[in-house]
Amino acid sequence: MSWHPHVTVAAVAEQAGRFLLVEEQTRYGLAWNQPAGHWEPGESLIDAVVRETREETAYTFHPTALIGVYVWARPTDHDDPAPPTFLRVTFTGTVDPEPADQALDEGIVRAFWAEPETLRSAAAPLRSPMVLRSVDDWMAGVRHPLDLIQHLAP
Repeated sequence: MSWHPHVTVAAVAEQAGRFLLVEEQTRYGLAWNQPAGHWEPGESLIDAVVRETREETAYTFHPTALIGVYVWARPTDHDDPAPPTFLRVTFTGTVDPEPADQALDEGIVRAFWAEPETLRSAAAPLRSPMVLRSVDDWMAGVRHPLDLIQHLAP
């Protein structure tokens, strides 16, 4: 069996104590997540997080630091005996004051801002534990310079 982790990027953007989130349709129902998605061939990780944020929220994201690299394997269930493992590179930064006038990615119900306490509530349907962990790390002041990521030419 071959193993291929999914490399994803995510954006943590905060304004006035609230964090930018998306509500998205998943195979398990509606869930909340940071703007996030798969890293595509030919793009840098920074380009990927800017693109994903724009596609999912219509906001332009300006990365300022790396929060962390998270590894999470979705638990096994009867529908998926070999669930994927995700390697998520999470950035923080700012967004422009207003979103662009554009449609959001397929599966995205809405973009919205939420306080950390809302994310911690039992009613918050988080996509994965990486959502709250990255917010907690952001609130703890975890920041790494963007030049920690080095894209080398072939």
